[in-house]
Amino acid sequence: MPSDDAKGQHHIVGGGIAGLATAVFLIRDAGVAGKSIRIYEQRDVVGGSLDGAGAAESGYVVRGGRMFEDHFACTFDLLDTIPSADDPGLTVSQDIRAFNKMVPGSSNCRLVRDGKPAEDRYDLTLGAHDIVDINRLLLHPERTLGARKIDDWFRPEFFDSNFWLMWATMFSFQPWHSLIEMRRYLRRFIHLFPGFSRIAGILRTRYNQYDSLIGPIVTWLQERGVQIATGGQVANVRIEGTRQDRRVVALVLAGDERVPISEADRVYLTLGSMTEGSVLGSNTKAPSRDDHEGGAWALWRSLAAEHEGLGNPEAFCGDISKTAWHSFSVTMDSPDFFEFMEDFTNNRTGTGGLITFAASGWTLSIVLIHQPHFCGQKHGTYVFWGYGLRGDRKGDFVSKPMWEATGNEIIEELCGHLNLKAARRKWFKDARCVPCRMPFITSQFMPRILGDRPDVRPQGARNFAVIGQYVELPRDCVFTVE
Repeated sequence: MPSDDAKGQHHIVGGGIAGLATAVFLIRDAGVAGKSIRIYEQRDVVGGSLDGAGAAESGYVVRGGRMFEDHFACTFDLLDTIPSADDPGLTVSQDIRAFNKMVPGSSNCRLVRDGKPAEDRYDLTLGAHDIVDINRLLLHPERTLGARKIDDWFRPEFFDSNFWLMWATMFSFQPWHSLIEMRRYLRRFIHLFPGFSRIAGILRTRYNQYDSLIGPIVTWLQERGVQIATGGQVANVRIEGTRQDRRVVALVLAGDERVPISEADRVYLTLGSMTEGSVLGSNTKAPSRDDHEGGAWALWRSLAAEHEGLGNPEAFCGDISKTAWHSFSVTMDSPDFFEFMEDFTNNRTGTGGLITFAASGWTLSIVLIHQPHFCGQKHGTYVFWGYGLRGDRKGDFVSKPMWEATGNEIIEELCGHLNLKAARRKWFKDARCVPCRMPFITSQFMPRILGDRPDVRPQGARNFAVIGQYVELPRDCVFTVE
């Protein structure tokens, strides 16, 4: 039975997973006709941070990947609706579960030291004081933590533990990030602790997350008549009324085109973006550091400045030095490096997950992903991914910050940490290494106070809501699809 909300037009600003999920749920659960839904995406492709692109010749690219685990109830509920990319007889949820039975994950080499698997790689190396501090945080009321940082709570020795190195690189936490978010993560993922040093319990998609998730969702939506306007930046949103009773009356597109919004219409606004301003480099060129906020942040800043209760974007995007890191994607034309790493890690490709070089100045990590990682990936090519959590610091084999490193220099640093001799370094002779700078990639982790994140339904909002990584969802955490 269609709901009252099914009567008008539905305008979704932002084509990331939040906006796409909104469209699916409107059709599936609220009885809205697909032709009544329009998605505005400023980029030329939807999917937001769940991406995958490129070609064998120039190099495949994934900026990053969100983790899954078995208790992502909302995510699997969404994906239960969508047929998979390879087999329309299976849902995406079924495909993910089938793939993880075929390629189960359990790392034998989570940490590397001195060019070999670390002897203490299964040991969290936490002291008694650290364990007490973790438990105190788990039990401490969130409302009293305010804008405190992680390093305000834990002693310096905690940050030298294997637990912190594994935790920080798995979730991309820094000591200056929000203590509230650290607490939420501890509570949200505590069931994974028994297998934490092996990354047990983490699920992977069959292909990159665009091909496995976004592509099938977009196909499902388009088959139902949803209009997806890529290259359609919403520059401003006109809201009229008081904080107790207000509604959106128009969307203003780039170029001053105005889309009127009636009383019966509904608007869903994605605020901010963790991959906004991403820029690629090449084998011979580091990504530009001419950082810019882009449309997603500009829209939020404009709305927050004009209307109460729409949050404080400055808390999240105000200090790029604390929110940026660089990832890199490497495309190779032979399996030699992958075969070496299988022997080195004692993990079949795709089963080991993140490998972190413990002594790395860049806090360098790589993942050897199950192949092929792209639908239509050229036969005989192999792709792996990595990132540096501390790109502001000098490398150990390349004497410059990762933020200034070319793709070839990133490969040189990686070879140094694996202690690869000249003969083996030839494996990378024709490799395409594409570094990617993301200035706001951990912005959602920055310390915040009550009100910095707006409620999904801001006070007095009659016909609009806000969605995405920067809205307040009590008890749940960010940087996940869930």
